[in-house]
Amino acid sequence: MNTAPAPGMAGIGVFIFFFLATIILGTTVRLWRPLLSRGRARPATGENDEWGLGGREFGAWITWFLVGGDFYTAYTVIAVPALVYSTGAYGFFALPYTIIVYPFIFAVMPRLWTIARNGGHSTAADVVRARFGSRTLELAIAVSGLVAVLPYIALQLIGIRTVIEALGFSGTLPLVFAFVSLAAYTWLGGLHAPALTAFIKDVMIYIAVLAAVTIVPIYLGGYGHMFSVAARHLPPTAAGQPLSSSQVIPYASLALSSAFAAFLYPHTLTGILAAKSADTIRQNAVFLPIYTIVLGLIAMLGLMAHAAGIVTSSPSQVVPQLFLAIFPSWFAGFCFAAIAIGALVPASVMAIGAANLIMHNILTGHKNSVAGARIAGFGIKVGALLCVLFLNAKFAIDLQLLGGVIILQTFPALVLGLLPLRMPAPALIAGWAIGSVSGLSLCWIDGLKPLHTIGAGTMTVAVSTGLLALAINIAVTMACSVAMRAAAPRQVAVPAEQQGE
Repeated sequence: MNTAPAPGMAGIGVFIFFFLATIILGTTVRLWRPLLSRGRARPATGENDEWGLGGREFGAWITWFLVGGDFYTAYTVIAVPALVYSTGAYGFFALPYTIIVYPFIFAVMPRLWTIARNGGHSTAADVVRARFGSRTLELAIAVSGLVAVLPYIALQLIGIRTVIEALGFSGTLPLVFAFVSLAAYTWLGGLHAPALTAFIKDVMIYIAVLAAVTIVPIYLGGYGHMFSVAARHLPPTAAGQPLSSSQVIPYASLALSSAFAAFLYPHTLTGILAAKSADTIRQNAVFLPIYTIVLGLIAMLGLMAHAAGIVTSSPSQVVPQLFLAIFPSWFAGFCFAAIAIGALVPASVMAIGAANLIMHNILTGHKNSVAGARIAGFGIKVGALLCVLFLNAKFAIDLQLLGGVIILQTFPALVLGLLPLRMPAPALIAGWAIGSVSGLSLCWIDGLKPLHTIGAGTMTVAVSTGLLALAINIAVTMACSVAMRAAAPRQVAVPAEQQGE
C-alpha cells in the first residue's frame, strides 16, 4: 500500500493562489470585462440576458472554452479515473460517448440556436412552449432540467471537496469551502465569469494532464509495466479482451445514453444559446473533439494509480493520491487547483442554466429580475449540496448518470420536436411522465445505479436505465399520438358542386 505524503505548505499555498485568483477574476468580471471590449459595438440585451446568457455575444474562441468547460468537469478528472481504477476498460465508455455527441451538435444545435434567437428564447422550455403551445409541457421540461442538474452540480462539489481533503483538511470544512466559493463565483460574475475564466481552467488541466501522462509512466517504468500491474488488480476478463462479456452491453448503452443526454442539460444548452451565431456552434462541433483526446489521457490516470501502489477505499481520491505520491508538493497543489477550478467553472454554468429555467419558465412573471435569478441559482446550489449529503452513490460518476436518466426524458419534445413530424403536446406529456416515473423507479430499485438488469434466468443483461426510460417515453408518445389522431373528428370533403350552395 502506498501512503501518499502530506502536501505541505507549498502545495497548499499554490492551491490557494490559483483557486482564489480565479474566483477574484470571476467575481470582478464587471470591472475588467469592458477593457476587453473597448471600441467594439455590443448588442443591446436585457440585464437578465446579460447575467444568464452573456448577452448572446460569445464568439468561437470563448464558446469553445465555455462549452468545453461545461462538458469536461470534475466528472472527467475525478469520476472517470475513479471508475477506471475500480473496473478497468469499462470506465472508458466516456470516450465513445463524446465522439458520438459531436455530429449530434453539428446537426441539431445550430437549428435550435436559430429558433431560440429568432424567438428570443433563453431555455429549452422556452423553445418547447413556443413550438407546442403547452404550458404543462413547458413546466415538464423545466422541472426535468432542474432535477437533472442537481446531482451534476453535486458531482462538482464532490470534486472540490476531494482536493480540499487531499490537502489535509477534513470534516465539514472542505464541503463548506466548496459551496461558499461556488456561490460567490456565480452570484457576482454571472455567465461572464465562467466564460472568461474557462481558459484558465483548461490551460491548467492541460498542463496537469500532460505532465501526468509523461512523467508518471516514466516514474513507474513505462506504459507496458503500468498496464501489466493494473491488469493484476482489475476484475479478470477473457484473454485479449478489455471488457468482460457482461460489460459489453452496459458499456455501449451508457455511451449512447450519455451522448443523447449531454446537450439536453440546462448548462450545455446555455453555452450553446450564448453563442453569437449558428456558424460558431458548427465550428465548435468540429474542434471540440480535441477535448476527447485529453479525456482519454485523463482516464488512464486510474490505471496509473494501480501501478503507483495507490490503495484507497474512496475511488474519488485516486487522482489526488496519485499526484501526491508522484509530484513535488508545489506541483500537486497546482494540479489540485486545476481540478477544483475544473469543477467551479462548469458548476457555475449549471447553476445559471437552472436559474434561467426557474425565472423564465416556472416564475414567469420575474424573468427579467437579475436579483431573482441570483437567488434561484443559490437555491439550486443548496439543492446540490443536499444531493451530496443524502445521495449515497457508490461512484461519483453515478451522480452524473442519474441526472442523465432524468434529462433524457426531454429528448422527444426538444429534439424530435424539431422534426417536421408534429406530435401533440398531450402525447409528449404522457410520454415524459411515464418515462420519468419509470426511470426514477428503476434507479431507486437498483440502489441509485444507472443500470437495470433485464431478462430472465441466465439470459440477463444490464442496460442503461436512461435508455430504457427513453424507449418507454418514445413508445408511449407515439402510441398516444396515433390514438389521438384516430380519435380526432375527420373533415368530410364537400363536393365541388355543393360548395356554392
